Amino acid sequence: MVSLDEAISAAQSVGLDLVEVAPGETPVCKVLDYGKLRFENQKKKAANRKNQRTTTIKEIKMRPNIDTHDYQVKAKAMMKFFDRGDKVKVTVRFRGREMAHMDRGMTLLAQVKEDFEDTAKVEFEPKTEGRMMTMVLAPK
Repeated sequence: MVSLDEAISAAQSVGLDLVEVAPGETPVCKVLDYGKLRFENQKKKAANRKNQRTTTIKEIKMRPNIDTHDYQVKAKAMMKFFDRGDKVKVTVRFRGREMAHMDRGMTLLAQVKEDFEDTAKVEFEPKTEGRMMTMVLAPK
């Protein structure tokens, strides 16, 4: 245990700063270069921000009676999204008389689930909300 005056004089004699590391009843202080400490902390924060990845949810909209080529185009886009690390929300929209054939939408979403079972996992199972049926897939 060193008094504050002795610690400050010791730091000044070496040409460094006295930095409080852990405040409290008995504070813990270190003798070091404060400018260098701030610089290193700033570098750590920048590195953490750089390594951060925000996942976005991309939406793919389909109709229950989608043609095979149109489905392949949508599947190609979904694959691109998965490669980037994005989640994909697949939406099947029903209009008019299509509401009588909700099973087609469920079949379509089952097809999507089957096609992407090796590259993506189902985060939210297919559910119906009004005129739309949705399912969310996340990359593995």
